[in-house]
Amino acid sequence: VGQVQELAALCYRCRVPMVPFGTGTGLEGGVNAVQGGVCFDLSRMDAIVELSLEDFSVVVEPGVTRKALNSHLRGTGLWFPVGTVGAGALG
Repeated sequence: VGQVQELAALCYRCRVPMVPFGTGTGLEGGVNAVQGGVCFDLSRMDAIVELSLEDFSVVVEPGVTRKALNSHLRGTGLWFPVGTVGAGALG
């Protein structure tokens, strides 16, 4: 997290676009810096930070995959299905 913060601050100061790369499953080409920039590989940031069963919410880092999340949710009665928005968000 600290390294990402430092790189983000440097990019901001130099006015260089930042492109985050999480799990690498996007088919839309969103990680292509077509007008220049720096791509940040965040795939190793794969922690599940917080889970609230009461309000059906979870806080994850950008490298968490759908399969990893569902493995974590196993036994809770919850799951993260493949969907048009969800699949791209969590690979």
